[in-house]
Amino acid sequence: MADKSEAERGEDAKVSISPSIPSGNDTVWADVSSLFRLACNDLRSDELISGENFNLFAAMSALEIMDPKMDSGIVSTYYSVDEAIDSGAAPIPLSFDRTVDVQRVIDIMDHLLACEATWHKGGSLAQTVFSCIYLLRPERTSFHALLHSFCRVIRTTCNTVVSAVSDARTNEEEDLFTMAYGLPLKADGDDKCLSMLHAVEETISRQLKACKAPLSKRKVLEDVEPLQTNLDLEEGFCKAVLCRLRFRKHLYHVLTCMRRPQGKGLELAKKHITSCLCELDSMLKSAEFLRDHCACGTLEDGAEDKTTASGCQPIGFDSTLNSRSAAPTPPRAIKLLSWTKAVNYFQKLLHDLDIICSYSLDPVFEGALRFVVDFQKLQPDLVARAYIQLLLVQEGKLYGREPMFAVICRAALLPEGAKNHDVQKNETVGQLGQLLISLLRILCTNTAWQRRKLGKILQDWRIIYVQLELAFRKEFGDITNTSTDQNLCLKICKHILIWVEEQTYWIALRFLVLGFELELYSTSEYCMVYWYIYVILIKLAEKTHLKMMLSNDSTGRRKSKKKRDFVKDVGKDYQIPPSVLLLQCYIYIAEGLMMMLASLRNENKIFLCLGPFNTEQERFIQHFELLQKACLPDHASYFSFRETTAHARFSTLSEYNCFKDAQRMAKELRGNFANDPDRMAELRRIEQVAEHNCVALNLLCRLGTLEPSLKISFEFIHHPHFAVAAVKRS
Repeated sequence: MADKSEAERGEDAKVSISPSIPSGNDTVWADVSSLFRLACNDLRSDELISGENFNLFAAMSALEIMDPKMDSGIVSTYYSVDEAIDSGAAPIPLSFDRTVDVQRVIDIMDHLLACEATWHKGGSLAQTVFSCIYLLRPERTSFHALLHSFCRVIRTTCNTVVSAVSDARTNEEEDLFTMAYGLPLKADGDDKCLSMLHAVEETISRQLKACKAPLSKRKVLEDVEPLQTNLDLEEGFCKAVLCRLRFRKHLYHVLTCMRRPQGKGLELAKKHITSCLCELDSMLKSAEFLRDHCACGTLEDGAEDKTTASGCQPIGFDSTLNSRSAAPTPPRAIKLLSWTKAVNYFQKLLHDLDIICSYSLDPVFEGALRFVVDFQKLQPDLVARAYIQLLLVQEGKLYGREPMFAVICRAALLPEGAKNHDVQKNETVGQLGQLLISLLRILCTNTAWQRRKLGKILQDWRIIYVQLELAFRKEFGDITNTSTDQNLCLKICKHILIWVEEQTYWIALRFLVLGFELELYSTSEYCMVYWYIYVILIKLAEKTHLKMMLSNDSTGRRKSKKKRDFVKDVGKDYQIPPSVLLLQCYIYIAEGLMMMLASLRNENKIFLCLGPFNTEQERFIQHFELLQKACLPDHASYFSFRETTAHARFSTLSEYNCFKDAQRMAKELRGNFANDPDRMAELRRIEQVAEHNCVALNLLCRLGTLEPSLKISFEFIHHPHFAVAAVKRS
């Protein structure tokens, strides 16, 4: 290869041997820089050199040596923990001046809070919390009661969080969250961390009481040794230390109480959450005192980015110390959250956990789904999502109480006695229960992960429907029989099959609307997206209505009534259920948006799917491939979308305004959901979307064609999934 290059390129391609590098017995060192430069000059932008031992994967996997972000060995202050300790990086005591010692301990507490919040946000445990040298050598702090007790509760809390996230398996969303890399997450005596913390807290409480006591009582308290030597600062330092210790104590109680089986610790956890939030407020209040009396002198600008309340740099930390043993891959560069942002993070985490603890543990599956979906609107972080999943699914049961077959029977509106039927022993029914557990777990993940998993699980739900139908036919005969004397087995089979279909379409709808939250759709694609939402909503409403009609039919048979009275009342007694009418509101909105966008495309030639890379049909396949593979719904395709929208015109829309129907129906439904604040809020959002789109549609119908000065856009100002058309003059 070298000979060929020299022949073609002449003397410029000669490879010079470097005399400064000694050759081995079987090797000769050569400078190939000129050869590389020539190869680079010959390569076009879309080409790659490929050899037997070098391909694209090898190129992407290569490490950039001497780059601090990629080379785990390039930036390191110390080569080992022992070297760091011998160099005085983590002294014990932290200072022989007791006032400075307390200040430095508080700085360590605050920096560890920032490290912990950064870890919760996806950072590496080795580069955040365990960058603290005092945590890496637990035995060294035993002579410092305050620091020792705090380090123990930090380790125990981290171990509790790792356990929760690992059990919930939400760690798959993040790269490095639960990897401990052999770090000392557990140390001898950590199980007694609360008793040690309590003892230190009691001591400091007495010190605070002593410094606040009036002169007449101070003689009685003279035997209490102060926390530090400057008595003018004693009260401020005692309060600052106490609120930090108490926050740690209550946080540990929150995390452990929420792990109690069947939600038995939720009420107690709520009380500790209230205490945690109170202590965080006290920590924020102590920041001014700590800044005014910081040991590091006058603070520079940018104090809001500091990782301590005082603004001082803490001692005893080195984020590069574990870089060589931290992971099989190079560590990522991590920027710690500031102390203020860390406090804000824990405030949000506690508010999210408080919502979980306030949940009523609704035994109805639909209620559990609504709770999880509403909870996800708060954008909870990884730890909160792990705890909601651990609450929902315990030992293969809902909340650890309800067997999955009982949950399915209740969701399918079967009579109470059906949950004890032997049909639950069927293998396919057991698989359906596992699929339900998987769905709950998926709904507890982050939005991007959730959408990806929902798309994949759709096919499983379609397959389980076919398997259930075959299993029921094999065991019980023709399940489509609707005779009035059908037995309980056939009723259970029919109800479950309809519920599985309903649930499948609910998953498909969730998959579609999450695309808006992730901003996966461009405005030119809204027409096809709303068309797909429209057809899915129709099938979902159909299955939901059918399920409720079957339930009413079963209930009606159990209640004896004279035939004459029944015939007379059946017309006026039957009403479409409010939940189905709510779905009808969505159908009207989706249809209205679809037809409005289609009319704009057909008449004004805007929002067309044009581009140099993908045709409209290719985009359709890219967005809905998983739905198409699962045949949701049957016969839905790009060609049916084109057939539906090809002839849309504003003249037709003016005669049949879907938005008016949605607005009218939403107002009528208010009385049905008067006791449900969440549904009432949703109805108000639907009304706003319908009202604004109705105005925009009337304007577009009146104008016919858009003037050049008029611009139309679609914005999500009232609802996260249904856009509002805005016509503005530029």
